[in-house]
Amino acid sequence: QVQLVESGGGLVQAGGSLRLSCAASGLTFSSYAMGWFRQAPGKERECVADISRSGGSTYYADSVKGRFTISRDNAKNTVYLQMNSLKTEDTAVYYCAARRAQYLNTAGVTTPSRYDYWGQGTQVTVSS
Repeated sequence: QVQLVESGGGLVQAGGSLRLSCAASGLTFSSYAMGWFRQAPGKERECVADISRSGGSTYYADSVKGRFTISRDNAKNTVYLQMNSLKTEDTAVYYCAARRAQYLNTAGVTTPSRYDYWGQGTQVTVSS
């Protein structure tokens, strides 16, 4: 069965950095666009970044643009989210998600229901 396993979350001070990883198994990774979402208590799940099948196209939410970088390694079936200059408002559970995609370079799909598979989430807490 398909599994997406996130790692790398934790507690960090504001201004610090974290790198999240999501290892995928049970699917043809290169056939899927990948997204990182987050959900804070009492808020809706939001897409912070996604990346096309090829890795050539990416999308970032305005709130993280210039601070977060999404990347993928199709040889390792892994997607990453490098988070720099973290703010307290970045505190949330972060989820990776996989979306079967027809085209190699499509990114910017931000609706959670468009994604086929989800990881269990990893907590990121940014302290002031």
